[in-house]
Amino acid sequence: MSRRLVPGCLVLSDWYRSAESKEFFSSLLYKNRRKHFGLLEGPALPLKLSVDTVSYKIFVCGKSGVGKTAFVAKLAGLEVPSMHHETTGIQTTVVFWPVKLRENGRILMFRLQFWDCGENAIRRFDHLLPACRDQADAMLLLFSFTDRSSFDDLFNQLARLSGPENGILKLVVGTKFDQFMHTDVTEKELREFQQAWAVPVFRFQSSVSGVSQPALEDVAPLLNGLAEHLWNQDQLAVSLQTETGVC
Repeated sequence: MSRRLVPGCLVLSDWYRSAESKEFFSSLLYKNRRKHFGLLEGPALPLKLSVDTVSYKIFVCGKSGVGKTAFVAKLAGLEVPSMHHETTGIQTTVVFWPVKLRENGRILMFRLQFWDCGENAIRRFDHLLPACRDQADAMLLLFSFTDRSSFDDLFNQLARLSGPENGILKLVVGTKFDQFMHTDVTEKELREFQQAWAVPVFRFQSSVSGVSQPALEDVAPLLNGLAEHLWNQDQLAVSLQTETGVC
C-alpha cells in the first residue's frame, strides 16, 4: 500500500503552465494537437533540453463500462470514442508527461505505457491477465461514480491484489465525476474507503465525445499525481535497498 502524499509535495503541480515548460510540452504537440506516440517513439527535444526519461508500465483495470478506454484516450490527448465498445484484447497506449521535481528542480520526462484489456476478454483468455500484470509498476483500478456496483467491486479487486503483488503501486480512479447529479457514491464512502485501504483515490471527469482534444488542464492533475506516486515508490525502493545493504 502507498503512503498518502499531499498533492504537489514532490512535483510542481502548476509547472506545465510556466514559460519554462513550454518547449517541453511543445515536443508533445503537432499542429497544436497532442502527438500519438508508438511503442518505439518519443518526443524530439533540442539538445539543450535533454532530460532523463523514466518509463513505467501501468495496468488499467475495472468493470466493463466504467470508461477505461475513454480514460486512457483522454490522458493521451486522443479522440474519445463516442460509443462504448468492449476492448477485444490488449490495447497499449504511450503517454509522455514532463514534470519538475520540487526538491531539486530536476526535470524528468515520464513515459507511461498504459495497458487496457476488456473484462470479457480477460475471462475468456487465461493468458491476457498475466500479460497485463507482468512487470507492471502500477495498477489503476477504475470505478464509475454513476455505477455503484463498480465501486463495490473495488473491495474484491484490492483483496485479490494485496497478496504476492504487494510491490505494485495501486491507485483508484473514479470516472464520470462531473456527472454529480447521477452519482451513486458519496464523499463519505470515499473517505472511509481510503482510510480502510490506504489507497489514493483520484476523481476524473468523464470525457467529452467528439474531435476536440482534452486540454492539458483536464489531465494535468491526474498525470502529475500519477507521476508523483510512481516517483515516490521508486525513491522508497532505493531507500529500502540502501538500508538493507542491497545494491
